[in-house]
Amino acid sequence: MNVREITPAVDAATMLAGAQFADAFQIEIRDHELDARRAAERMMARQPRWAEALLSVRNLLVAPLGLKTSGANPDVPRDMIGIFPVVSETPDRLIAGFNDRHLDFRVVVDVTPPGGVRQVTATTLVLTHNWLGRAYLKIIMPFHRLIVPALLHQVVAGSLDRISRSGASKAGV
Repeated sequence: MNVREITPAVDAATMLAGAQFADAFQIEIRDHELDARRAAERMMARQPRWAEALLSVRNLLVAPLGLKTSGANPDVPRDMIGIFPVVSETPDRLIAGFNDRHLDFRVVVDVTPPGGVRQVTATTLVLTHNWLGRAYLKIIMPFHRLIVPALLHQVVAGSLDRISRSGASKAGV
């Protein structure tokens, strides 16, 4: 299954008013039981090792600037997927993200309703607040364009694992 870049099909004004950046990537999947939470968990709960290494370097570089390295906040318990707090959720859409001094961002995971081939779309929205946010966005953009498709491939891999396990259990393995 190939990931393709598409025009974002979300209401950015509602999800992150004033967002200056939006992109979206989509993949098709045959998992009829997949909902938005499960897709987001497969995408963000665990990243490829190379992406984790990049995130570690990023955290080392931004910590001295006072930027957040996660959306976790011990004072405000939240529902989290990976390092991202869940902002809102329905079976077909999960929105995660947080606000920081330099920028606010949201990642929107949409799953089309069951029936035939389903589509999982990851849309990213960003609102920068200052020169640091604009510089940060410019620096991370090439990595973002590699990481999001890799995360979408994890949704397919998780579905294949689940389908092969259910097939093995039906066969008595």
